[in-house]
Amino acid sequence: MGLGWRWRGAGGTPNIRTGGSTLLWATVLLLCGTWRANTQTIEDTKSVYFWETGPWGRCMGSDCGPGGSQSRAVWCAHVDGWTTLHTNCDQSQRPSNQQNCFRVCDWHKDLYDWQLGAWNQCVSVSARTFGGMRPYVCNGGEEGIQTREVGCILKSDESPGEDTICEYFEPKPRLEQACLIPCPQDCVVSEFTPWTTCSKTCGTGLKNRVRSVLVPPLFGGSACPNLTEFQTCKPGPCKGPEGVYSLRVGPWTSCSLPISRPVGYQSRTVSCAHRNGSTVGLSRCLPRDLPLTVQSCVLAKDCELSEWADWGPCSKACVDPDPESPRGQRSRTRRLLQFSVGEGEDCPPLEETEPCDPQWDGVPPCATYTWRTTEWSDCRVDSLLSQQDRRRSNQTGLCGGGLQNREVYCVQANAELLTYLNNLKDKDEGQTPNQQKPSVPPLLSISFEITASRPVDSKLCGGPVPNTSQLCHIPCPIECEVSPWGAWGPCTYENCDVQEGKKGFKLRKREISNEPTGGPGNCPHLVEAVPCDEPSCWDWRLVRLDECSPDGELPCGPWDTDTSGDMVDRELCGGAPAPEPIACEVPCPKDCVLSDWTSWSSCSQTCSSKTIEGKQLRTRSILAYNAGEGGGMCPNSSSLQEVRNCNEHACTVYHWQTGLWGPCTEDPSASALNTTTGPRSAAGPNTNGHGPCSQGMQTRKVICVRVNVGQVPPKKCPENPRPGTVRPCRMPCKKDCIVTPFSDWSQCSPTCDAAGNIQKKKQSRNRVILQLPANGGQDCPEVLEEEKHCAAPKVCPGYRWKSHKWRRCQLVPWYIREDSPGAQETCGPGLQTRAVSCRQLDGAQADIGECLKFANTMPPITQRCQLPCQDDCQLTNWSKFSSCTADCVGVRTRKRLLVGRSKKKDKCKNTQMYPLSETQYCPCDKYNAQPVGNWSDCILAGGDRVEGLLGIKVQGDIKECGQGYRYQAMVCYDQDNRLVETSRCNSHGYIEEACIIPCPSDCKLSEWSNWSRCSKSCGSGVKVRSKWLREKPYNGGRPCPKLDHINQVYEVVPCISDCSQYVWVAEPWSVWKVSNVDLKENCGEGVQTRKVRCMLNTIDGPSESVEDYLCDPEDMPLGTRGSRLPCPEDCVLSDWGSWNRCSLPCSYNNSRKRTAYAIRSPGAGRPCPDTTEKEPCRLNLNCFHYFYNITDWSTCQLSANAVCGNGIKTRMLDCVRSDAKSVDLKFCEELSLERKWQMNISCVVECPVNCQLSDWSAWSECSHTCGLDGRMWRSRVVVQASQGDGRPCPSQLEQWKPCPVRPCYRWQYSPWSECRVEEVVCGAGLRYRNLSCFVSDGSREGEGSMVEEEQCGGLELAVNRDKLIILKETCVLPCPGECYLMEWSDWSPCLSVCAKGAGVDFGSVQVRSRAVMAQEPENIQLCPDQDWESRPCTDGECYEYKWMSSTWSGSSRITWCQRSDGLNVTGGCPPINPPGDDNNSCGPPCQMPMSFCSEAGVCMCEEGYTEVMSSSGQLDQCTPIPVLEIPTAGDKKTDVKTSRAINPTLPATIQPGRTGRTWYLQPFGPDGRLKMWVYGVAAGALVLLMFIVSMIYLACKKPKKPQRQRQMNNRLKPLTLAYDGDADM
Repeated sequence: MGLGWRWRGAGGTPNIRTGGSTLLWATVLLLCGTWRANTQTIEDTKSVYFWETGPWGRCMGSDCGPGGSQSRAVWCAHVDGWTTLHTNCDQSQRPSNQQNCFRVCDWHKDLYDWQLGAWNQCVSVSARTFGGMRPYVCNGGEEGIQTREVGCILKSDESPGEDTICEYFEPKPRLEQACLIPCPQDCVVSEFTPWTTCSKTCGTGLKNRVRSVLVPPLFGGSACPNLTEFQTCKPGPCKGPEGVYSLRVGPWTSCSLPISRPVGYQSRTVSCAHRNGSTVGLSRCLPRDLPLTVQSCVLAKDCELSEWADWGPCSKACVDPDPESPRGQRSRTRRLLQFSVGEGEDCPPLEETEPCDPQWDGVPPCATYTWRTTEWSDCRVDSLLSQQDRRRSNQTGLCGGGLQNREVYCVQANAELLTYLNNLKDKDEGQTPNQQKPSVPPLLSISFEITASRPVDSKLCGGPVPNTSQLCHIPCPIECEVSPWGAWGPCTYENCDVQEGKKGFKLRKREISNEPTGGPGNCPHLVEAVPCDEPSCWDWRLVRLDECSPDGELPCGPWDTDTSGDMVDRELCGGAPAPEPIACEVPCPKDCVLSDWTSWSSCSQTCSSKTIEGKQLRTRSILAYNAGEGGGMCPNSSSLQEVRNCNEHACTVYHWQTGLWGPCTEDPSASALNTTTGPRSAAGPNTNGHGPCSQGMQTRKVICVRVNVGQVPPKKCPENPRPGTVRPCRMPCKKDCIVTPFSDWSQCSPTCDAAGNIQKKKQSRNRVILQLPANGGQDCPEVLEEEKHCAAPKVCPGYRWKSHKWRRCQLVPWYIREDSPGAQETCGPGLQTRAVSCRQLDGAQADIGECLKFANTMPPITQRCQLPCQDDCQLTNWSKFSSCTADCVGVRTRKRLLVGRSKKKDKCKNTQMYPLSETQYCPCDKYNAQPVGNWSDCILAGGDRVEGLLGIKVQGDIKECGQGYRYQAMVCYDQDNRLVETSRCNSHGYIEEACIIPCPSDCKLSEWSNWSRCSKSCGSGVKVRSKWLREKPYNGGRPCPKLDHINQVYEVVPCISDCSQYVWVAEPWSVWKVSNVDLKENCGEGVQTRKVRCMLNTIDGPSESVEDYLCDPEDMPLGTRGSRLPCPEDCVLSDWGSWNRCSLPCSYNNSRKRTAYAIRSPGAGRPCPDTTEKEPCRLNLNCFHYFYNITDWSTCQLSANAVCGNGIKTRMLDCVRSDAKSVDLKFCEELSLERKWQMNISCVVECPVNCQLSDWSAWSECSHTCGLDGRMWRSRVVVQASQGDGRPCPSQLEQWKPCPVRPCYRWQYSPWSECRVEEVVCGAGLRYRNLSCFVSDGSREGEGSMVEEEQCGGLELAVNRDKLIILKETCVLPCPGECYLMEWSDWSPCLSVCAKGAGVDFGSVQVRSRAVMAQEPENIQLCPDQDWESRPCTDGECYEYKWMSSTWSGSSRITWCQRSDGLNVTGGCPPINPPGDDNNSCGPPCQMPMSFCSEAGVCMCEEGYTEVMSSSGQLDQCTPIPVLEIPTAGDKKTDVKTSRAINPTLPATIQPGRTGRTWYLQPFGPDGRLKMWVYGVAAGALVLLMFIVSMIYLACKKPKKPQRQRQMNNRLKPLTLAYDGDADM
């Protein structure tokens, strides 16, 4: 293809395409570039090098100011960026590297500053860039730039300084900023009104239509077009001569006062006007009745006031230390001397105020207010308990974290100081100047008495409110823990110093392992005693038996063994015989050999009785049998065991039992007295009244108790361990109840209802409990709030106007009106006056200024009257209406009569002009009630906060759920569907309906399961218990703790198991069973067995058998052993002793050994085996290292009676063997290993604090004073947010209910009447309007129904807040033929001058206009200019404008401009390329079928057709294109067909016949060329075709035969599949 250019000349120059000259153009460009480069190289060989400079460095110097110097780097650079030698650059052009500068110091900051100039006019960017060319199309606004001058100046004389000085302290402000130049806004006018009727009924007249200005021309926009259009009309020829002349009256002159007459007069002129607007002689209009030219009037008098009185005192008579506190107000007044009469100026305000501050000396300080709090209540845990916690029913013993509350109230902080100053002032005023003494400054001489301040209104206190609740902690009592009982001791005397009698006691003891709260007195008994006989304080104890060795030279035979006893003074055991040697025998080689006796077993019973005896057992076994008759015989089996009695004392156990300590009572021996304290007693602030005040004593009961029996005489128990019965104590101080004084009575302002009746109110006062009584202190008073009726005045305060009788009618003096045609001296129109006074509501006289301030509008004091002339019709006054016979359907009438000569005059008998009766329907009292609006929130009945004991408020006890009521407003209408008071429908204004607020339900879990067994039988492990979910929370209940996948929560705590609690117990070995028996000698290889059991170990030894898995299997003794039974004369050894312990550290070089000894010596020639056995020490086999192992910290463990708060984390210490087996701690303790760990630390469990809310506030005022939409609100705030797993805050913090519906009454003007000019045709006249009372429901502005004026009697006389009531105004009725300006149009809606796309607003404006109205075609040139005026407004709407067009009708259509709110306007739309009204706006015209002229002036085809362009680039024809219709759910057609567009201007959604989305495949663009996507589709199709051909070729291609060598190599390669996990493999 090649390069090409395309352009279009003016006048439709044909397109020129160049495609074959690509090579020629490229050659030309290459030659031009080469020539230019060579020329530049020849001219300037050194232009590739230039000087480069760095930034100036910091100004350096010794002194501040000028005289410093700064330097910079200078180097030579190549154009490619690299640095080169200085000699390559022109040395004459080298920049300087140093310059003088101004050295700035910190103190220069106060001398220099930036001076900012004003922003210059916004200049468009295009004007700056293109030399003043403005864009042709303005879209919203044109971007511009504003500049200003910024310079550094010396502040003292504003002389300029260097910018670097100011830049040292602050960056230089910007010199320019972006701005927006608004687009010119053309004038926008509304559509024309319909044509008026013809101004004439015959002849040639005019029809007019007018429009108003909606948007004034702004920012240089086009001026407004004509607001009036005229059209001549000819209703028909006039039958007679047309009216050419008309009477025209002028305006009334100002009122003038004749001499000595109270009523003034005014006059006007009467002229004759031609229809062309000229004035002619009055005779041309005669004969006609001329109107009045003179009338009575009231001379205008302006309101006159006296001079201002002096300023009153300042309302603020104190000095407030807070500068932001509100200032005081002072006022001054003036009296009314003359109120306005007639058209005189109204009275200005009679009172004015201004802010002030007290200025005199000795101004006291203002009262300051602060928050005070009561003391904290007792700490309570029950408020933290969940709903399912069983402890809610029994709260005794609860401890841990809790909540305590207090009440907050407002007090005057400096009340004592102000009282002192007032007393001092009163004292000074009561003394003469000679008696006064210089006083000490107040703050130095005051000794304040600390008393409780009286509460005041909480609104007076500012700042944050102190917390009313806080977390607290009740220490959990530490339970006493004791060790297991020790073994029973020997039978001893109670007192070894006094050994009397034969009766003693055996004692056993236990120790306190964990001391409880309150000392050891709260522990169970620690000593138990058993009476016994033959006590002894000292006795011999056998320690060991020596080996049996024969005496002399005998190798064997009987002998005695020596005994050893305790190492004490033998004289102490003098009363008891010393142990004697025990006979023994050393077996001879042929004797029977027996083992040593085993140790005595544990006693089978702990005590003895008649039926129960304790027994102990020991055994021995045969080690070798005797040799026939020659040796000593073996005993029988009964001689191999011995049994003895044990624990022979009776099963009667005694101990001392103590009762609880009694209350602390006064100790008579103590000298201190118990005193009563106040809130700041010596007990301290946090002792809750339990601080010590005096010495006291406590007693308790101590008795002797026999176990399982009960109390016995004290002599049964040993006296020595008897607990004490008396102990000293400190008595707590008494605390009296402390309350504040009563607050002042609440304000009581009398209010009156609409009827003027006084509504009774109540006032109240209250006091607050500061401290509750304790320890026998004085109780609190029962009455904390008092209430009483307000002292109401007899009459409601207020003022009203009282009007007096009208005076007689005053006529204009006869000498003034005697020249008027038809005037009579004693009759005619006049004026009458009356007096008005001000009264209080009780009728008493009041100053007229009070009524001007507080009463309604003053009634009129003048009115027009008529003194009837002889020719006038005279009638009586109207009678009263007749009574009604039936409501709603009946009528009532009133009548009047003609008087005197009027009865005979025909014109007076005309009942249309002078009706003699009036009829009206009787009032209807039928009313209809119906509900309106939505239901209110569900409001609980009596939802006030529950108060705790003695008035202390308990936070969080608000009733939050249960049955309440919701309300719906009722509205009452009369028979005319007008809103009336709801009392007319016998309704209190509401429908009430019961409702339910569901109560929150907390998460419910099961009770804790039992603790599991410790996971280890030796050392530290864990034990677990769990809860499971029973019920999820709902309605805002407490959330559940974190649960696992099966909805369970676990608690895991460490535990430790005594390694010796379970032990293996082995019974004696059985008799040898010899397998290879020599019948003669009974010896040889044999087997012995024994039973081994796992038993629970106690202090008294193993007690009962348990499961074998509880014992360590590695420590299990052998139950079978095989050995050789010695034959006669063989050496017999004892059992091997225990291995001695290997020395640490374990090493293979070390060894351990065990020994045995020869019980029977061998016969002659027979050796004795080695009595010592050794083995090497091997790590983790027979030698072990030991070390401590510390576990992780447990979770925070609380007391059983605690919910949260302080707890303990524990961890366990294990002794671990080197093979990782846990062993008893004694192994590590024996090695004296270091124990440096802390085993317990304190911790805190977050308390589940429920959300606490404040009380509901009082109901607000109604949001609307009347109408249907009024609502009252009340709210509450979160006092304490929820913590932990506490109940979350409810979402509803506000509630509303409807207000009683009240009718909305308002004063409203009626429309202005037409201009009235009495009986003449044109001229100056009056137009009138009425002021009526309207009622509405407040839902839509300006709507309503008219009602009696009495309903608006309580309202201020004002319309739309405008108190100036104007019911008549002058006007001009144009004479026939005059051209005049119409009245002003209404103000247009507020319009924002904005650029909607740019989001820029230039303010809001509204406009009104006056159009011209003409009546005669020949007078149009004399019409005045039309007028418009604008004013700013707020919150205007931003509109857009766009061209709209109708569908084509033949070759034309209608176009118009439309605003974005749908209003059709003229102006506002862009003037460029509006849609054409016909098809001929394109050149050449679009004459092809289905074509139209676009906004761009190009012929295009309608939707559904594609353009086919000619070679000249013009539209040749429109051809239909294929359409793919995608059917919708309701379209059952599924075929593809050609569709033609019906109306291209309609959106697709409203075109007939279209039910699905349509895709149009248009291959040609508007210029006739193929679109780009067509080339893409063709290329894709070509690639796809090539791919298909290639695949067919490969599939059909004949495969080549593989070479044999290659095939053999492939046989050697196994097939390997690599599977990557894809399922498709």
